Amino acid sequence: MAPHKLYAGAKLRELRGRIGCTQKIFAEKLGVSLPYLNQMENNNRPVSTTVVLALAQEFGFDVTELQSGDEARLVGDMREALADPIFTSTTPPLVDLRLAASNAPALARAFLELHTAYRQTHERLASLDEALGREDSRLSASPWEEVRDFFHYCDNYIDAVDRAAEHFATTAAGDIDSAARSALAEDGVRIVYADIDGIRHYDPTTRVLTLSAKAAAATQRFQLLLQVALIKQENLLEATLDLARFQSPQARSIAKVGLANYFAGAALMPYEAFLTAAQNTRHDLERLADQFGVSLEQAAHRLSTLQRPGAKGIPFFFVRVDPAGTITKRHSATTLQFARFGGACPLWNVHSAFETPGRWLRQLAQTPDGVRYFCLARDVSKPGGAWGVPTRRYAIGLGCEVKHASKLVYADHMMAEDTDAFEPIGISCRICERKSCPHRSVPPLERQLSVDPNERGMLPYQLD
Repeated sequence: MAPHKLYAGAKLRELRGRIGCTQKIFAEKLGVSLPYLNQMENNNRPVSTTVVLALAQEFGFDVTELQSGDEARLVGDMREALADPIFTSTTPPLVDLRLAASNAPALARAFLELHTAYRQTHERLASLDEALGREDSRLSASPWEEVRDFFHYCDNYIDAVDRAAEHFATTAAGDIDSAARSALAEDGVRIVYADIDGIRHYDPTTRVLTLSAKAAAATQRFQLLLQVALIKQENLLEATLDLARFQSPQARSIAKVGLANYFAGAALMPYEAFLTAAQNTRHDLERLADQFGVSLEQAAHRLSTLQRPGAKGIPFFFVRVDPAGTITKRHSATTLQFARFGGACPLWNVHSAFETPGRWLRQLAQTPDGVRYFCLARDVSKPGGAWGVPTRRYAIGLGCEVKHASKLVYADHMMAEDTDAFEPIGISCRICERKSCPHRSVPPLERQLSVDPNERGMLPYQLD
C-alpha cells in the first residue's frame, strides 16, 4: 500500500505566521528552496519527511498537529450546512470541500458563519411578532453555538487552563478537597452545605459558597473546584476569553463557566496522572472513576480532552444524549463529527443505552466515509435527591477509531477484523448516502429521488 501523502499547507502558513518568519527565512531553516516551500504552503506538494523532522528540530513543533482534525471537522460541517434545502443547486463534490478546508480554512469558517447567520435570521423571522419593535432584535450569533464551536475547534483541550489545574492538583499533594477549601479561605470564602434547590450558589457580597447537601460527593468536589477556578484563576480565564474573541457578552459568560468546568475536571484528573492511569487500566472507566473520585461521565469526558501536544492520548469522541435523542454535550478529537443540527443517527448504540440501564453497550460501527469506530455507551441517571424531584436521565457515548481499540479493555473479543461485524451509522440523514437505511427520516440532498406509485419498499421513494 502506498504511503499516505501529508498535505498541510494551512498549518505551515499558520506556524510561519506564529513565529514571524518570511517565506525565504522559513525555507532556509527547513532546508528547502523557496519555490518548494511555496508549493507546500499551497498544497501543491506534500510535506516531506525532511521537512517534518526540521519542524520538530528547529521549532519544537509537535508534528502530530499537521494531521489535526480541523480539516475533517470543516468538511463535515460544510457538508451538513450544504444539506440545507436553501441550496437547491448541485452540491459541490467532496473533493472540492476538502480542498477548501485544507487550502482556505478561514474561507470555509466564514461560509459556516454565514450559513449560521442565515439560519438564525430564518428562525427570527419565524417568530417576527415577538421580535417586532424590540431594540435587541438585530441579528446576533447564538451564544451556545459559538461556545460549542470554540471548544470543538480546540479539540476540547485548553492548554493553559489544563496546566494550571494540573499545577494546582500537584501542590494539593493528594488532598484536593483541603487544597480547594484552603484556596477559597484565602479569599475569605465560607463554605456551607444546605438543602437548596440547585447544586451550587455563591454570594459575592457575603462571600458564602453554598453547596447542595443532597448532591453526590463527586459533584460537591467538582463544584468546589469550579468555584476555585472562578475566584483564584479569574485572570487566566479572562485572558483565555480575550483570545477567543466571542461576539457577545452572553457567549463570553457561557464560555467562562465552561472554562471553569474544564479547570475543575482537570484538577480532579491531572493530565499526566490521568493519562498514565488510563493507559495502565486500558481505559477502564469504572476503575478510573474510582481511582480519581469522579463520576463515569466525568471520567469519560476527561478521556476526550487528552490532546496535549507531545503527550496525546487516544483521540476519543464523547457525547451525551437525552431520552429524546437530543445531543446535550459533544466533543470529538476524532474524524467523527456529530450533527450540528438535529439529533444523532438512530442506528448508533448510544440510543439503546436507555433500554439496558446499568450496562455497557459495545458497538463496531462504520461511517459512510469508510472509517471504522469502536463505540461504547451507557445510561447515566442523576437523582433529584428528594421525593418529587425528577431524575435526569442521559446516555453517554465514548469511542475511537477501531485502530486504537486494542488499547481498550471493552473492545476485547469484539472481532474487529470481521468486516461484517461493523454496523452502518451516519451523521445526518441529509448528508448520509446510504440507500437502504430503515431509519432514514429525510432523503439525502446529493441523491435524486425516484417515486413509483406502484411500488413501496422500505422507503416511499428510491434513491438513484
